[in-house]
Amino acid sequence: MKFVHTSDWQIGRTFRFADDDTLGALQAERVEVIRRLGQLARQEGAAHVLVAGDVYEHETPTEKTLHQPMERMRQFADVQWHLIPGNHDADTPEGVWARLLREGAVPENVTVHRQPGPVRLVGAEEAWLLPAVLQRRHVLSDLTAYMDEAPTPPDALRIGLAHGSVTGFGNGEEADHNPVAIDRARKAGLSYLALGDWHGFCQIDARTAYSGTPETDRFGAGGGGGGEALVVNLRGPRAEPEVTRHRTGRYVWKKFEDVTLTNAEDIHALEARVRGVAPDNPGAVLVWLVVSGLLNVDDMALYESTIIRRLSGAVACLRLSGAPQLSAGLDDLERFGPGGAVRTAAEVLLEQAQGGGEEGAVAADALQRLFLFWNEVGGQAA
Repeated sequence: MKFVHTSDWQIGRTFRFADDDTLGALQAERVEVIRRLGQLARQEGAAHVLVAGDVYEHETPTEKTLHQPMERMRQFADVQWHLIPGNHDADTPEGVWARLLREGAVPENVTVHRQPGPVRLVGAEEAWLLPAVLQRRHVLSDLTAYMDEAPTPPDALRIGLAHGSVTGFGNGEEADHNPVAIDRARKAGLSYLALGDWHGFCQIDARTAYSGTPETDRFGAGGGGGGEALVVNLRGPRAEPEVTRHRTGRYVWKKFEDVTLTNAEDIHALEARVRGVAPDNPGAVLVWLVVSGLLNVDDMALYESTIIRRLSGAVACLRLSGAPQLSAGLDDLERFGPGGAVRTAAEVLLEQAQGGGEEGAVAADALQRLFLFWNEVGGQAA
């Protein structure tokens, strides 16, 4: 038996760092990736797609957001989609799942599993799905524990589907919520345990894996980094699963930390590094640069034109933290001529900048703007 394992679609997710155009594109792609998942299932001959929670980002999405994933799945009538609630879209009385079922909006080829217990997979020989169901955002008990004793026919394929944190995996408070025993597959005799919650691919053991989100949604997803789905082939209840990773995401997220710029060569090298992430399609790259350094007047102008303007127009999104500082002295003031209001203002700003402190930082930034503006207008002074 072959199926697709995916999770954490989080339809309706927002990205605070993105401008309106980028935000709209990212949100649209999170919906569009469902079509690619359906195509993957068809391509691989997988009759079922298991979605391990967090179909939606919020429990109260807009009407359009509510119906978008359902309509995308409806387009693949030959594929059976199996959904469970996650911590972002728990099965609360007035949550997304109650709304969808009340409106009759769930297609016939989509099953929303709202109760734990074995469910026979139609069209598969003795394959049973064992879903874990979150009815609150966070629980402290292991909802997969029932799988140990859940009855299925002898020699049946037992496939677990859950959303949570494997015990001993991950850090912080989140690791204590919605726990999943690290040996659940072994204890429950599962052929495979499909997990969601971790946004990058991560294989816990031969029978347990996180698929990660099919469209990357953060710069530090962990694991495989996201943008993938898994195709799982089960050749028998005791045979080790054959798990293959498939790229489904359109966007590539890349963070460059500790970028120090000191001259023109550094600037050109940075541009080359960013463009090298996806040379044939830089428009599919979101990049976050953590920048520092000290540049002279000419190199600062080069940074402004090459990175701030040109590169930001090439990639889908350019996020900047920090900036290079301007290194300017009295000799640089000669650019403004021997006198005049602009020269006088530059002298005052340079003196304040060299004084340091908060006021000096503001003055340095103003002086940098002044140099850049002067270069743009070609030294035609006021």
